[in-house]
Amino acid sequence: MPATARQPSRVPKSEANAGNGHAGASGTPSGLGRDRNFGLFWAGQTLSQLGAQTGAVVLPVVAVSLLSAGDLEVGVLKAAQSLAFLVVGLPAGAWVDHWLKRRVMIRADLVRFAVTLAIPLLWYLGILQMWHLWACAVLLGIATVFFDVAYQSAIPLLVQSRSIADANARLEATGQASRLVGPALGGWLMHLVLAPALFLGQAAGYLASAACLWGVRDREEPKEPRERGRLWPEIREGLAYVLRHRLIKHIAAATAIMNFFSTIVFTLMPVLVLRTLGLDPAHLGMVYSAGAVGGLLSAAATPYLARLLGEGTALPISTALTGIAMAGFPLATLAPGPLSAFAVLAGAMFVLTIGVLVYNIIQVSMRQRICPPGLLGRANASIRFLVWGVIPPAALLAGVLGERLGTVPALWIGVAGSVGAALPLIFSPLARMRVLPDGPEEDLPAEAGTA
Repeated sequence: MPATARQPSRVPKSEANAGNGHAGASGTPSGLGRDRNFGLFWAGQTLSQLGAQTGAVVLPVVAVSLLSAGDLEVGVLKAAQSLAFLVVGLPAGAWVDHWLKRRVMIRADLVRFAVTLAIPLLWYLGILQMWHLWACAVLLGIATVFFDVAYQSAIPLLVQSRSIADANARLEATGQASRLVGPALGGWLMHLVLAPALFLGQAAGYLASAACLWGVRDREEPKEPRERGRLWPEIREGLAYVLRHRLIKHIAAATAIMNFFSTIVFTLMPVLVLRTLGLDPAHLGMVYSAGAVGGLLSAAATPYLARLLGEGTALPISTALTGIAMAGFPLATLAPGPLSAFAVLAGAMFVLTIGVLVYNIIQVSMRQRICPPGLLGRANASIRFLVWGVIPPAALLAGVLGERLGTVPALWIGVAGSVGAALPLIFSPLARMRVLPDGPEEDLPAEAGTA
């Protein structure tokens, strides 16, 4: 065990909250409202999210409605979007640990801006095909890997430790606001303009994000070359940290299971809505927006729920809630009419998003607090590799199951597996912890609190 490893300090809850990023839970002002750098960072991510969410509903609509894609082709498209996390996720973390995080994010935004513009250009030229969508999805995925790893590692560089949870809650709240407005706006705009043209708004969001990040100033200094280790040993160090940590390994297991089975559900949802239920793209957008309403409420309520249930205890509860709520998607096929089917879909998305947001805010904030700064990029990348690397095979499996069993039976398989994602958390120390650790932890030995 490294010399810097330590057990989480056993201090009274009021003292722990004073400096651990639980300002939202304790009522202690975090000062983020007066922080220019965070405000600019926040504004950039809000604009980026709004553009991305306006275009989010468009990609599957273009595939299903414009290019007549079947279940398997939609599955390949979903796999292409997340393939980068499986292929470059681990080395990205090692590289990002040695690069300036803000610069990585700016470059990733500019790449996403250029790639997103390619889709309406190909459509305008009359040559847009499914393989173009697959290729653009892969390139967007690679840029997003680098952006997301740097993004999660940048928050501790912008705000004090006591403000991390509040910062994440604010970013999640505006992200959910974008998910509320964006998909519904995208669905409505498709009544006015052809779907590929809406990618222009998504590209504009990425450009706005890059411009705001350009104006942010943080505390990060580039590492000297002598500080840099070899690539694969550093990758192994980050992966070993995640797999051996007494708490993070359970988070990684539960999230990987949830992502695998929920990917089956969400890959086939556009097919369910547009083809099986016969609803239009505007309804699909409003279903996603209903989820964002739940996300907004849960982002604001998470500090209260963490105090009420206990931070650790809230994790298996929110995971189980997410899986159970997903059952509303296949159940919508039993509704007597289109409007009632839409209501079931919207209600299911509303509830499951509450579960997702409560889970994410608590566990991401904990990881950002307890991971040693020099390992944070690699740890984030390792987790993304483990929990997002399952998405490409799950998306392909969704397409195969949809083609062979039918869309609705495939959805039920996804629902059952998603409910089971709570098991690694139920049988872990997290389920019994009212307050999660508040400071850096290195490699803790297995006997240090492992169930």
